[in-house]
Amino acid sequence: MQPARLAAYDLACRRGDRLLFRGVGFELHAGDALQLAGPNGIGKSSLMRILAGLLRPYHGHVEHEGALALADERPALDPHRPLGEALAFWRAVDQAGEARADFGLEDLLDVPVRYLSTGQRKRAALARLAASGARIWLLDEPLNGLDTHWGASAQAAIEAHRALGGIAVIASHQPLQLQKLKKLALLEHLP
Repeated sequence: MQPARLAAYDLACRRGDRLLFRGVGFELHAGDALQLAGPNGIGKSSLMRILAGLLRPYHGHVEHEGALALADERPALDPHRPLGEALAFWRAVDQAGEARADFGLEDLLDVPVRYLSTGQRKRAALARLAASGARIWLLDEPLNGLDTHWGASAQAAIEAHRALGGIAVIASHQPLQLQKLKKLALLEHLP
């Protein structure tokens, strides 16, 4: 099994003329989970995009061992394709198998993604992530739109991923019921 490690060193993020945060650093290893906390607009999503390599930091750098996968407000599923085809596309790209967790999507596989509810799209995005084979999961508000049952199922999938040596970084305003969850308060990293 591929090792997992994610480290951030003295990260700073700038949006336009505004410095969102500075001095962010952490190191995570197999089985770790980190919650990014802070109010709206503080830079949690920007930090996730920096960790994923989609946004360059203003300062600092990120190192990782193991593949990364991001699930954010954009489910990365073709809205015009039936869900089954959209998920199959990513399985082929990732050269991965089926998700180990049950996200209750079996009855929706022939429904075009654009017709799915917010919660169904969120579950589909989590299924895509879980099937990716990535060792490092970056989850931006993974419980938004999920009812109590599916929120618990999503957290169980995160715990199962960690038990297999994966890492999870989670930006969430909602309380998480994860074991040994580390927290990073972005309010402590304001300029």
